Amino acid sequence: MKVGFLQFCPQRGQVKENLRTIIGLIDGQECDLWVLPELCNTGYLFSDPDEAWDLAEEIPSGSTTEKLAEISVRNRSAIVAGIAERDEDQLYNSSILVTPKGDIFRYRKLHLFGYEKEVFSPGDREPEVFNIGRAMVGMMICFDWYFPETARILMLKGAQIICHPSNLVLPYCQKSMPTRCIENRVFAITANRIGSEVVGNRELVFTGGSLIVDPLGEVLAKASEDSEEFKIVDIVPKISSDKKLTRMNELRSDRRVELYGELLRNGDSDGSE
Repeated sequence: MKVGFLQFCPQRGQVKENLRTIIGLIDGQECDLWVLPELCNTGYLFSDPDEAWDLAEEIPSGSTTEKLAEISVRNRSAIVAGIAERDEDQLYNSSILVTPKGDIFRYRKLHLFGYEKEVFSPGDREPEVFNIGRAMVGMMICFDWYFPETARILMLKGAQIICHPSNLVLPYCQKSMPTRCIENRVFAITANRIGSEVVGNRELVFTGGSLIVDPLGEVLAKASEDSEEFKIVDIVPKISSDKKLTRMNELRSDRRVELYGELLRNGDSDGSE
């Protein structure tokens, strides 16, 4: 199948303009699965939670989800995109997965980064894996990559491809995603944004460098740090279903889960008795 990322600079607060940019870049392209950046319809920084609330949308009834669903059907492409979600009295940093069959799935970011904690509620649902026909797909968002448990649980649930909408500002992720792929034997598509945003005394510069990585940690495609661009590559998703490392080693069965109890604790211990 053909998979791709779209790297661009969302304009803060300009939902309609951002959707026009997305449509202009991907409409008509031959690609089975697109991944777009985190908060790709609204931009990242908000002056306060009220502004975020006004820009957020319900899923699946919001205009962004509806428009991307139309594009998905028209182009026969599944699309993963990061959006601000409003649900009752809560705001979530979410991603949606829309498919040509009309499916709409969502994921809510588990690990909020920095000032996001002043705006969003953390995700309240365990990451899931979704069948899009040609592949089993899981989602995580930006800072989730820093917590290996996120990718690991998706792998254990059968993900062949991890879709990773991002607004990266730290310099580590692009170097680390090959490791995430090696340790889980999965494909990963990180769609980062470019540009910068300033709100009050906050300024963020985004690092671009979107990339597609295979289960052996090979970078199949990578974008520049500051250019609007998309890349599409051919992959064979079933390769990631083979977790056998050697004749005597298999990634899942070799795990010593009976000795991993500390992973379920809150991490406050300093290591002393």
